[in-house]
Amino acid sequence: MEKILIQILLLLATAGLVLYFVSNRRKARAKAGVKLGFLFFVIICIWAVLRPDDLTAVANFVGVDRGTDLLLYALVIAFMFVTISAYIRFREQELRYAQLARAVALQNAVPPEAD
Repeated sequence: MEKILIQILLLLATAGLVLYFVSNRRKARAKAGVKLGFLFFVIICIWAVLRPDDLTAVANFVGVDRGTDLLLYALVIAFMFVTISAYIRFREQELRYAQLARAVALQNAVPPEAD
């Protein structure tokens, strides 16, 4: 029963990341949210280094045996965040390049010669 809490939290974090990136990618508010999330993650990592016993207590509260396991779960979520972000950013960049190539091709189009 204790492990269900961490499983639910991890699944909610994963689903939240996917929904966040799919729905709000270009908005300034989303970009600010990413920066705030990164800042929060850095603060949590510093806290985990300075007070590892607290991390173990939090881990036990959510149903994980050790604080290092909880930290690993958080790093997996962070890695998923970075991977999804990079994928969406590269996909958007490819679409922009394709639109630019089409615009240049249309601008430099040469009409066919009449026979």
